[in-house]
Amino acid sequence: MDIDRGCPTGLELAQPQSNAADPRVFVRQNKAGHFSLELLVRGAKCAGCLSKIENGVKAISGIENARLNLSTGRFTADWADTKFDPRQIVQTIVDLGYGAIPFQSQIGNSLQDKEAQNLLLAMTVAGVAMMFVMMFSQPIWMAAIYGEMGEGTRTLFHWLSALVALPAGLYAGMPFFSSAYNSLKKGHTNMDVPISLALILTAALSVYSTAKHGEHAFFDAIVMLEFFLLIGRYLDHRLRQKSRIAAQELMALQAVTAQRIGANGEATSVAVSNIAPNDLLIILPGDRIPVDGIVETGNSQADFSMINGETAPVLIGVGQKLLAGVLNLSGSITLRASAKSDDSFLAEIARLIEAGEQSKSQYVRLADKAAAAYVPLVHGTALLTFLGWLVVGGGFEQAIWNACAVLIITCPCALGLAVPAVQVVASGRLFKAGILVKSGDALERLAAVTHIVFDKTGVLTSGQPKWTNRAEIANEVIEIAVGLARASRHPLARALARAIGPGPAITGANEVPGYGIEATIGGNLVRMGRAEWVGASQTTSNESELWFKNGGATAIRFSFEDSLRADTIATITAIKAMGIKVEVLSGDKLEVVEKTAKEAGIAEFRGAQSPFEKAARLDELANNGAKVMMVGDGLNDAPALARAFVSMAPGAAADASQSAADLVFQGEKLDAVREAIVVGRLSKQRVLENFWFSAIYNLVTVPLAVLGMVTPPIAAIAMSSSSIIVSLNALRLHRYK
Repeated sequence: MDIDRGCPTGLELAQPQSNAADPRVFVRQNKAGHFSLELLVRGAKCAGCLSKIENGVKAISGIENARLNLSTGRFTADWADTKFDPRQIVQTIVDLGYGAIPFQSQIGNSLQDKEAQNLLLAMTVAGVAMMFVMMFSQPIWMAAIYGEMGEGTRTLFHWLSALVALPAGLYAGMPFFSSAYNSLKKGHTNMDVPISLALILTAALSVYSTAKHGEHAFFDAIVMLEFFLLIGRYLDHRLRQKSRIAAQELMALQAVTAQRIGANGEATSVAVSNIAPNDLLIILPGDRIPVDGIVETGNSQADFSMINGETAPVLIGVGQKLLAGVLNLSGSITLRASAKSDDSFLAEIARLIEAGEQSKSQYVRLADKAAAAYVPLVHGTALLTFLGWLVVGGGFEQAIWNACAVLIITCPCALGLAVPAVQVVASGRLFKAGILVKSGDALERLAAVTHIVFDKTGVLTSGQPKWTNRAEIANEVIEIAVGLARASRHPLARALARAIGPGPAITGANEVPGYGIEATIGGNLVRMGRAEWVGASQTTSNESELWFKNGGATAIRFSFEDSLRADTIATITAIKAMGIKVEVLSGDKLEVVEKTAKEAGIAEFRGAQSPFEKAARLDELANNGAKVMMVGDGLNDAPALARAFVSMAPGAAADASQSAADLVFQGEKLDAVREAIVVGRLSKQRVLENFWFSAIYNLVTVPLAVLGMVTPPIAAIAMSSSSIIVSLNALRLHRYK
């Protein structure tokens, strides 16, 4: 029998069906002539499932590649043979014991949400039932000590316990029962098989003992087991669920509709998915570029910060290539589409993010490694216990009870909570420090970080330009300049207005796309913007300055800069003292990146980096053995955040970057990066301590259960106590300073 690692399958899983929608309808062909199929795989929750499915499909003749993303459930297979039947892929996945239907993100989201709801409901039922059963069990326990309860009363209490525990246990145990059944039906086993066996045997023997007016019935052990196991399962699911939405939020940046110019010259609104190469589109101020294309007519300014991280607007004109997601700021332009929406820059970044999430999903936790030998070892020990007691003349009933005790006492509750308990406590500590943990295994990966790669703008720096030469400019000039600035959408103009505060804008001001803003005041033409436009003696424009000129007066320069965060230098110093190497990757100009890096005390830096170059640099570091943490905030950082070993983004980052990151920090302090690494290292220590305790617990308790010195309720108490100890050890994280 093939043994699967403990794969927690939720209540929502339907039986795999081979008569689902014909997958041939959903096959796509790319530019190279290769074919691909995307499926939603249900029931895959661990690295063992991922490996089994990918290897199973890759073994099909003709398949070139197979990838499964555990976070989203999306499975992609590629092939080149035109005669290949994609139904083989679906059938293979079904034969392995999983469900497979054509991928639709809405379906995947609803299944994920339903699984969380069902697990929470099952856990609630088990918890409430456990409290009710304890009301009947505790008097029986006390009577066993003081001998004050008759046989009839004891039997009545046992039946009352059964009335609560059996239906509640049946419902709350469905995640284990359905998973074990589906696994056994396909010729495999998983960790839910011995759990289900222990629950069923304990229930059956308890009913039998109660019917015979026996002294022992262990209905409390049933719901107690389920409650503690469901806690760990629900926590693991919720942490995993938070990491699945990065690509979805990224694609939300892409426009839904666009204005397309028809053959008759009229503009009509069309869905972005219907735009084809060479279509002519009208892009108005405030619109995002819907697909990659080239400017046909018009001039404007565009915000490329989501693409390259630069905050300064860029002048755009005829012949310039624009990428999907760029924000048009000031003027109307016409754009000639050069790609479909599925082939756009945003779509490519979304695919990179999913590839990064997939690689993180393959991270094998220490708990998975420890659990790999659990099923055969527990089954073998319980069977030998049963046979051994029969051989020594203990009787069938005693042999069964002792075997059940072995199954219960070896239940991997402490092992199952070893990681989630630490994750919850560590996440709580980080939350109080303004850091949100979004990925379940991020803390484990934080502990192994050897390199940190920082973006510049919005990470090392505040991300907002600040006016720096106020003392050099007369108040009357400032008053007029700020009035103009309040009428402009330019980031530097907004920074100037922000520095002075609220007030009236100059009426009648006109913004000239790509150049600046002007108005007539007292018969004079007043301009503020680019140096060459206002008529300054300096004929080249600097993207960190605005020029102001009132009529024939001398032009005046307003300077701005994006300064370092207040604690950047101290944080970088502390991180390097921890033995971690640091570098900067930024889309800004090299000279700007160099200046910022040197101020921060970072010797290694690269500028003018595209999103793909950033991701490639992280791959290069990883190939050299580095465990890289990426800290970034822009859309251009999203692929690198997803590709990194672990990633972090500030709270002001783009939604897609926050979704792609494993952690998000609020506030202005970069020290959150150092704090996260410290907590990550402490978390790993606590997890290892919990694993050692779990190992020692089993070494001590299993022999006692085998020798018949432990009854099922004592086994359940011991199992619960081990879970409590693991949780208390995790709470020590709160005390560390």
